[in-house]
Amino acid sequence: MGDIRRRAAAVAGTGALMVPLALGLGAAPAQAAGCTTSTGPYQKQVEKFLGLTVDGRQSPTDCQKIKAFQDKHGIKPNIGYAGPVTWGVMDLMLKQRAVGSNPNRDGRCPTNKGRIACVNLTLQLSWIQDGSRLVYGPVPVRTGRDGYETRTGLKKIYWRDIDHVSSIYNVPMPYSQFFDGGQAFHSVNLSMWNPPGSHGCVNMTTTTAKKYWSLLRNGDDVYVYGRKPGT
Repeated sequence: MGDIRRRAAAVAGTGALMVPLALGLGAAPAQAAGCTTSTGPYQKQVEKFLGLTVDGRQSPTDCQKIKAFQDKHGIKPNIGYAGPVTWGVMDLMLKQRAVGSNPNRDGRCPTNKGRIACVNLTLQLSWIQDGSRLVYGPVPVRTGRDGYETRTGLKKIYWRDIDHVSSIYNVPMPYSQFFDGGQAFHSVNLSMWNPPGSHGCVNMTTTTAKKYWSLLRNGDDVYVYGRKPGT
């Protein structure tokens, strides 16, 4: 029985040493369930976004809700910390919602081209319009990360491959519609808000990619503008 107590004490002592090590590496202190007890710099904003009590102090409920959001969208570390990456995703969502059903209100995407697919990198939104008439969207998309930015400008769809597999990354790219070198519209099995972004393609949900496939053809115009946050 004494041996059991000594082994238990040794294990407890080892666990106690792990927390200072994590702190030394810059991580927020975490609870046993993988939740941090630390209040983040965007605590109030995150609490408001999630419909929590806005008091600016981390609670177990706050952490669980924040962590669930992080898990859903692939945000790391997923420890329930209200940091800049988590708030950045939420802030982008709010800006996307504010656009409503008039994504081209600033007139940036050309209205003199007929059928055209527009991509606003700043808001991570895409839509299809015909002249000034909105045909489909706007929908959230996931574009190129820092160093792999989706290239801006007026382009045309030149190749479509419904069952494409990337020869560079060896990953499926269903419903691919290429418009600039290796950059294409295609579906992914990821959240559209999963950071940091793609390797240059315009990622979409399967539902959106199928719709784009049905609405666009080779020769249709694509216009990409703006700048993705963080690039």
